[in-house]
Amino acid sequence: MEYLDKIKLVVAVAFTALSGWLGMLAVPVILLFVLATFDYITGLAAAKYRGNKISSYKGFQGIMKKVCLFYLIAVGAILDYTLLYASQYIGVDAKVNFVIASFVSVWLICNEIISILENMKDMNVNFPPFLEKLTQNIRTQMENESEGKIQSDTEDKKSGNETGSSNS
Repeated sequence: MEYLDKIKLVVAVAFTALSGWLGMLAVPVILLFVLATFDYITGLAAAKYRGNKISSYKGFQGIMKKVCLFYLIAVGAILDYTLLYASQYIGVDAKVNFVIASFVSVWLICNEIISILENMKDMNVNFPPFLEKLTQNIRTQMENESEGKIQSDTEDKKSGNETGSSNS
């Protein structure tokens, strides 16, 4: 067996095992891994253009942030399993798996794409104007959604109407 055939075999076995374990989350997780790797590499390259010093400590912090991305997906999957278990316990047949984890994955993938494009922009890489406009639109929507939720929660707490509290 040639060396290249061995590599193909290892990749195929790894992807098959990952697909079996993660199910429908396999593709988003693999895509996020690839994008996180690209973001890390473009971030290192952009540091020179930004005038930032690269250090092993900052590099380690960056890697830990990337690891935490996958922890967020795991938390989403745990919430999905918890809701699925609870729905089965009360007799509701919920046929949807990994809803929260899928939303978390898509959100993280969008963030990684935005970060990669920002790194490329800092390196003076030209890319199509529509891509920059699309990226800005996604970023604005994500920020507005996050800020709207935070403001709503803050207003609810100030008025004493916290989510899940009963007004008796």
